[in-house]
Amino acid sequence: MLELLYTALLYLIQPLIWIRLWVRGRKAPAYRKRWGERYGFYRRPLKPGGIMLHSVSVGETLAAIPLVRALRHRYPDLPITVTTMTPTGSERVQSAFGNDVQHVYLPYDLPDALNRFLNKIDPKLVLIMETELWPNLIAALHKRHIPLVIANARLSARSAAGYAKLGKFVRTLLRRITLIAAQNEEDGERFVALGAKNNQVTVTGSLKFDISVTPQLAAKAVTLRSQWAPHRPVWIATSTHDGEESIVIAAHQALLHQFPNLLLILVPRHPERFPDAINLVRQAGLSYITRSSGEVPSASTQVVVGDTMGELMLLYGIADLAFVGGSLVERGGHNPLEAAAHAIPVLMGPHTFNFKDICARLDQASGLITITDAATLAKEVSSLLTDADYRNFYGRHAVEVLYQNQGALQCLLQLLEPYLPPKTH
Repeated sequence: MLELLYTALLYLIQPLIWIRLWVRGRKAPAYRKRWGERYGFYRRPLKPGGIMLHSVSVGETLAAIPLVRALRHRYPDLPITVTTMTPTGSERVQSAFGNDVQHVYLPYDLPDALNRFLNKIDPKLVLIMETELWPNLIAALHKRHIPLVIANARLSARSAAGYAKLGKFVRTLLRRITLIAAQNEEDGERFVALGAKNNQVTVTGSLKFDISVTPQLAAKAVTLRSQWAPHRPVWIATSTHDGEESIVIAAHQALLHQFPNLLLILVPRHPERFPDAINLVRQAGLSYITRSSGEVPSASTQVVVGDTMGELMLLYGIADLAFVGGSLVERGGHNPLEAAAHAIPVLMGPHTFNFKDICARLDQASGLITITDAATLAKEVSSLLTDADYRNFYGRHAVEVLYQNQGALQCLLQLLEPYLPPKTH
């Protein structure tokens, strides 16, 4: 009964979804494009019979990059279809893989749209990153006997409590899933408590630890640093949200009194915030350029606004330390491990519930510094820039946490082998 009510409601709210897409399209015009894909209609042919991977957020897409690369290496003859829900996710997939994978938007969870989609790509295996439990998608895969794996699965106590209210509906949903590869024991136990069977759940660790700085990326970062700031300190503030850019800018203004040649790289989380961030920098009276302009910072440039996609790991490589946003406002924070991979100190605000386990490990190992406002941010950045030993201490411990917790990728790849043809490599 709940499944029918859910589906009926989803059909009823479609006009509201169209309005929302149109409104979001004011700031991000890409939201007004490719609507057909959201209902299972495609303008170009798609290769069937491969692996489908869905990641709803930019963070999940980034976490999936090593997995997709490993799958392409092991199964080069299988087409890989990566689905997302947003234009930003689409751009990240394009920048990471180009034409090596197929990208489309995942259709809304409507039975007819999903059937058109699955008829088109006919996957051998479906991977969903973290915790995207779409009832009709799960039911359709179960009916077609297509294995479904929740990779890098996590379930917060709050989300588990919400799902628990749905009782049998959620239990039925979970038991249609082939495998749940949980990030840690707590996540696995929550899935079991909701109704998943013990033999459905395996703890693999977090894929977010399985990132690395390639020699090519490191060399590119060294070159860019020599062009941008060969003799000046650089700090970066990434994945910032509304309310955080002003805090970062205030901290930077305070720091300029002590470090007159300090350069800030400011990277908002969402492309639609690029103009707002630029306006805030301009209103503060700071000299700036945008990354998309292709300009090289002059000696008088105080801020570079990172308004391009897919360059975050490169920009981290230029910086001496990093503030990771979504954490000074109640967004739950973003992935600190991308900065840690470069062995630079990581600063975050107190709101890190999206990365609770990762931040706890970094904090316990002295690989994370918690700040609360512009004053504490400026104070910690000042301490790190003044004392190279202090800076190296935090950077070294951050990257050690990354190395010590790697291995989830290989574990997951082994778990996927029974559902795929014999690997080629």
